[in-house]
Amino acid sequence: MQIAMESAVLPASVSSAEQSLCSVPWRLSKHGSSLQRNGNNMLAGQGLMQAWKFKPEKRRTNMHVHAMLKKSRRKTPDFEYPWPVKFKPGDLDGSPLPFLSRFKPLPTPPKPVPLPFELPLVHIQKKIQEIRETANTTGMDFSEQLSELQEKYDEVRKDLYNQLSPVQRLSVARHPNRPTCLDHVLNMTDKWLELHGDRAGFDDPALVTGIGKMDGMSFMFIGHQKGRNTKENIHRNFAMPTPNGYRKALRMMQHAERHGFPILTFVDTPGAYAGIQAEERGQGEAIARNLREMFGLRVPIITTVIGEGGSGGALAIGCCDKMLMLENSVYYVASPEACAAILWKTAAAAPQATEALKITAHELVKLDIVDQIIPEPLGGAHSDPLTTSMNIKEAILGHMRDLLKMEPDSLLKHRVGKFRKIGSVREGEQLDPRFKRNMKPRDAPFNESDQHQLQIPSFVRENLERTLTTASTPAS
Repeated sequence: MQIAMESAVLPASVSSAEQSLCSVPWRLSKHGSSLQRNGNNMLAGQGLMQAWKFKPEKRRTNMHVHAMLKKSRRKTPDFEYPWPVKFKPGDLDGSPLPFLSRFKPLPTPPKPVPLPFELPLVHIQKKIQEIRETANTTGMDFSEQLSELQEKYDEVRKDLYNQLSPVQRLSVARHPNRPTCLDHVLNMTDKWLELHGDRAGFDDPALVTGIGKMDGMSFMFIGHQKGRNTKENIHRNFAMPTPNGYRKALRMMQHAERHGFPILTFVDTPGAYAGIQAEERGQGEAIARNLREMFGLRVPIITTVIGEGGSGGALAIGCCDKMLMLENSVYYVASPEACAAILWKTAAAAPQATEALKITAHELVKLDIVDQIIPEPLGGAHSDPLTTSMNIKEAILGHMRDLLKMEPDSLLKHRVGKFRKIGSVREGEQLDPRFKRNMKPRDAPFNESDQHQLQIPSFVRENLERTLTTASTPAS
């Protein structure tokens, strides 16, 4: 930046030395900060900044300031999209880039976040770290102690994760470092192209869609996307889609049906966004339309719950032929906190609600809601995301081979039958006492006055009989 200053007319009270100094025009260079004047009268000062250089120019009566600012091009995600910052040697050999997406690895790996039930592991890790620091400081050999502590750590870790309660599995499903939908997609696919927009002017980042290729076959991927840090979570709205996201998902499903792509959906959301703007744009209508349309899609659909699946927000992309769940994921009609607030009138009863809702994969398999449980590495999916993704890929491809053998009409009947048998009731059978032993008894006593209040009024009964008689009479 260069600034040119010409002299100005000064008042009479200014001294002659100051007038002679200010009467000479100066040019300030960007490299200095001290006053300096070349010529017969040399002046130097340190009052402003060091190394400012002033050069005399033609005398004028007015003072002007001219500034030239160099425009800088700030790098933004949109400017870099869809190309990565640096190319690898084999990225451009013979074909375009295999992955076109804004989603990029984090510059720094996330910090480990221990869960409350993992405190014994934290204590053992601290002891291991202290011994290693002592060995580095003193130069002594503590290999035996370290090996013993490591064996103890592995044993305690195995015992903890082999006996997880529903509350603990819920905390694992909500772990901040748990791999997201795009993490699994990029690990599983050979090529991946993310698609955007609902063709109505909106693109919901909480729900991602795209076409990917696995083992030579193209699939349509649709899934909820959580953030990996606070900034991403705000951008992704904590994986709570708006109606625009569900309409984008429906557009991609119809596109997949038109071109014969099998559909893979990944559920990881606490629920649909319940804000006033979402309701104004038709949140309920968007979810209901997805439910209706998914039962008519003539291509195979496989849904995988990779984190938490909450309410209609999960079901809007979960009407499938096969339902898979990771070992430590959860699937519920209402969050345990909301259930506790409704039934127990306090959110502190969330652990009790978690036990009663039966939201874990092992319990849902017994209810014929989930078809397969996908195992996770010891320590949860966040301990080894790549292995988890490969387990998901293997399970999906195994079920997809069976579904591709079915005709479209048989596929639709199979899909409808899967959901029709959920919650089936057999009347006329005696109820197992185990299921009614914890039922809440009636608070108020039931007496004869209640029986009279429950009776149907005579005029209502007459209207019902007249309606039934009219309906049973054949039309002439």
